[in-house]
Amino acid sequence: MDISEIRQLIAEDLAAVDDLILRRLHSDVILINQIGQYIVNSGGKRLRPMIVLLAARALGYQGDKHIELAAVIEFIHTATLLHDDVVDGSELRRNRDTANAVWGNAASVLVGDFLYSRSFEMMVAVDRMRVMQILSTATNRIAEGEVLQLLNCNNPDTTEEQYREVILRKTATLFEAGAQLGAVVNLAPEAQEQALAAYGLHLGIAFQIVDDALDYSACGDEIGKNIGDDLEEGKPTLPLLRAMAVGGAEQQAALREAIEKGGREHIEIVMNAIESTDAIEYTSRLATEEADKAIQALDALPDTPYRHALAAIAEFSVKRSH
Repeated sequence: MDISEIRQLIAEDLAAVDDLILRRLHSDVILINQIGQYIVNSGGKRLRPMIVLLAARALGYQGDKHIELAAVIEFIHTATLLHDDVVDGSELRRNRDTANAVWGNAASVLVGDFLYSRSFEMMVAVDRMRVMQILSTATNRIAEGEVLQLLNCNNPDTTEEQYREVILRKTATLFEAGAQLGAVVNLAPEAQEQALAAYGLHLGIAFQIVDDALDYSACGDEIGKNIGDDLEEGKPTLPLLRAMAVGGAEQQAALREAIEKGGREHIEIVMNAIESTDAIEYTSRLATEEADKAIQALDALPDTPYRHALAAIAEFSVKRSH
């Protein structure tokens, strides 16, 4: 099952989510409408809302609350993108200028705040305290992950364990919450809720590891951003950490300097070190292990096309080129 087949499986739900997103984006402040629609309609995969929808359907859900929750997850994700691009000084995302490059940092941050607050309005409308607990905890952990990443920037002594903690909080937490909500909306047993949470967590870790590998192994047009953005920002991601761990003394020194100083002037040295140490292969192997754990967690769910679609998303997450 590929992504287009998965989309077809939940086509009506996805259309309902898109419609709700457009309605809930509306504000009488014109700039909010402009920036919100620009980023939401910028060609994202809608992977996180898809997980909410599929998780709910995999357990037999027949209501409509999963539509609201899928839109909430997408709003939170979009808010983090707006804030991330300001923090990172990014100018390109999904082959388009970032919102901060078009409207400036202040507007991007404030519209990100609007999306966060609107998402909490929507959570309240669902009227389930368990939903509020999961999503309020998730948004806090995402913020903690951002701060941890900031602390690791330009630090060549960052460990793989510290790197993993960042991506667990910063990326995997929202995948985990989205999958878990599919069980919560069903009033599913604890075992199924925890199984879906584990699926989302491992999927999110795999997804981010692959993202970090693509920054050094893909074409810029494919990934929709500039190659070497992570290096320019001084982010010690897994490919760099692996190359430093197994590279020679000269390579280690060059990589340390590249992380400490940031910038793309070291990109050729870094790429050579990553290639000669098989750092991308190592990174891909760890991502595949995480995806396999995600798929294994689905054993607790009924055997349905929706469960198979969730497994296919995990497989897609490690095979994608963007």
